[in-house]
Amino acid sequence: MSNNSHPQDHIILIDKPLDWTSFDVVKKIKYKLKLKKVGHAGTLDPLATGLLILCTGKKTKEIEQIQNQAKEYTGTIVLGKTTPSYDLETPVTETGNPAGLTPDFLHQLTHQFIGEISQTPPIFSAVKVEGQRAYKKARAGQKVELKSRKVNIYSFELTEINIPEVKFRVKCSKGTYIRSLANDFGKAAGVGGYLSELRRTKIGDYAVTRAYTIDTINLESL
Repeated sequence: MSNNSHPQDHIILIDKPLDWTSFDVVKKIKYKLKLKKVGHAGTLDPLATGLLILCTGKKTKEIEQIQNQAKEYTGTIVLGKTTPSYDLETPVTETGNPAGLTPDFLHQLTHQFIGEISQTPPIFSAVKVEGQRAYKKARAGQKVELKSRKVNIYSFELTEINIPEVKFRVKCSKGTYIRSLANDFGKAAGVGGYLSELRRTKIGDYAVTRAYTIDTINLESL
């Protein structure tokens, strides 16, 4: 991954498995490869899979530069149902009947989400509210109010439509919550929606197709 002369300085691409936190991956790789300093460029939720970039040694100085680059994701939105977390972390509630939605209507709907848009992060997110993570307050049953923010959606396309499931590919700026995009898309469709699957495929020019799994990574690979 890296042509550095020092054995501790690397940019490592990992295909994060389902149910692992980004910190779990950092901890495992640090121990497995006996690295002193490891950080990651852009968190992935436990329920998401795909590209997680680890920077080690002096390469940790490049974390901010990497995570500021555009990101690409693929995933699935389930229409007609919502959850408080906008994904499968919390219970599903039926909110509408998506049977009458046509592919043409749904494809047209994506256009209103392209460009600079205003987006509110999920209350089950790591955004800090009064010094505490929003998800901690939400899980404790406390009321959480988050401010909307401007993000950029460079492209948003539906790759497969099998109502109630819609598969998509999106390219977006740093700070975009795909869970919020799924929720807002379902709301715009008039029936509600939540994110049932998410995979990060790219960060800038780094692609998950070049990533190692946790099992296959070793020092000889680097």
